[in-house]
Amino acid sequence: MGRGTQGRPPKRARRRTQEDRDAITVEIGYAVFSGALAAALVYGAVAGPAVFLTLPPRVEPVLRISGGLLAATVFALRATHLLWRFARRPEDDGGR
Repeated sequence: MGRGTQGRPPKRARRRTQEDRDAITVEIGYAVFSGALAAALVYGAVAGPAVFLTLPPRVEPVLRISGGLLAATVFALRATHLLWRFARRPEDDGGR
């Protein structure tokens, strides 16, 4: 009992190797970078007109605030999606 296939302990019970820790670190870095890039693009698309166009005074803060909220949401969703996908990948996915 408590054993995975082929007599090995379940994935969560085994100690992580240095290679596993390095892969996790790289994936976290990629998720943060990718999320930040996506968030910057969303913010630029939504709040950009407030910078380059002459808009009514009430519209500019609305665009900036909504751009910030959307950018934060996109960042969180992108990073979460990538990290969940990494956690669910097969143990031997051939990506080494």
